Amino acid sequence: MNSTLDLALSLLVSAGIGLLVGLERERNPHAKAGLRTFTLIALAGSLSAMIGAATDSPWVAAVGLAVIGVSLAGANFVDPSTRADDSGTTTVVAAVVVYCLGVLIVLGDRLLAVTIGIAMTALLHFKVELEGVARRLTPTDLRSVLQFAALTAIVLPLLPDRAYGPYEVLNPFQIWLMVVLISGISLAGYVAWRLTLGRNGLLLTGLLGGLVSSTATTLVAARSARRGVQPASAALLTITLANAMMFARVLLLAAVVAPSVALRGAAALGAALLLAAPAVFWQWRATGRAAPESVAEPTGAAPDFRNPTNLPAALLFAAGYALVLLIGAWAADQVGPRGFYGLALVSGLTDVDAITLTALHLHNSESIGGSTAATGIALAVGANLLLKSALVWVVGGGVLGARTALAFLPSLLGLAGGAAFALWLG
Repeated sequence: MNSTLDLALSLLVSAGIGLLVGLERERNPHAKAGLRTFTLIALAGSLSAMIGAATDSPWVAAVGLAVIGVSLAGANFVDPSTRADDSGTTTVVAAVVVYCLGVLIVLGDRLLAVTIGIAMTALLHFKVELEGVARRLTPTDLRSVLQFAALTAIVLPLLPDRAYGPYEVLNPFQIWLMVVLISGISLAGYVAWRLTLGRNGLLLTGLLGGLVSSTATTLVAARSARRGVQPASAALLTITLANAMMFARVLLLAAVVAPSVALRGAAALGAALLLAAPAVFWQWRATGRAAPESVAEPTGAAPDFRNPTNLPAALLFAAGYALVLLIGAWAADQVGPRGFYGLALVSGLTDVDAITLTALHLHNSESIGGSTAATGIALAVGANLLLKSALVWVVGGGVLGARTALAFLPSLLGLAGGAAFALWLG
């Protein structure tokens, strides 16, 4: 009885997947398979798997797949409307996948089959949007995606997962994994920025710029204000947004690498993020509703970000991260927390990511405590904000520099208060 109910449930799930995909295919006037046909194809996959299992003949499912594929391909080939522009290829491939999902359900992987079915339906439904994405991405952008795939799928598995060097903190696999993590976050921001450039103006430039590089975004905005490309209020809005996004980015890194540190760090970084909100809102009001559209086009006001996943940049970050790891382990061992805090202040002036990952790694290896790691990260972020204030003063002029320092002041106070609270927690 239980076996019968299980088989009936498998057929019901198969029919549901076929109905879902078929419903989407009904929208295509050239499709040779729609609601009923896709439902039958999914059921055919499940039934062929059941017959094959009952008769100990695994070739039954393979024969059924061949029959489905040949039948739909032939139906499309004899129709001039689909043969002219090859518009039926997607439907044939979708039918083959649905048949395979029907087989997969009988094999016991219902959740995986349903997940694939929903994802495939979304992929088919958003055809126009995906084609627009493909057109907006340049060959350089596509190379960025391919290089990230190479960094992840080719380089990472080849590296040994063991510790080397002094204090045993140099693990090639773990170091490169952090490179992949940073590159992935930066690439996501870069691609999103490329896709939205010229349509959403200052807000997205600041938010996505903070994901890719808050320093680059800050410098470009300051330079644009000095050259008169955009008003000082617009530049300051971009700067405050990008650096508020930096707080969120650091919290995300902590949550992924060392969640216990993220909870402590949230006291400082969360406070800094919340206290940055009034400055962002004030600058948005000062900029006005019409200003974002006036600077939305890529005329020099928007950062021209470079590929964040190229191999030389990844190697440079890996080398810098390894060096900071070594110095951080030495400072924590020889000088104690104060030595690590000094390193955090100095390292944070140029790169927050490396010292953040170092603090998280040293905490995971029990070289430093959670409060020390959270305080070090807060010090690095604070030092980075101070340096950016000075850079804006030099690049964008004294007025913009003073306004930037004033906008950063609440966040700096939040970092200081949060760091003190983390130390108090011990």
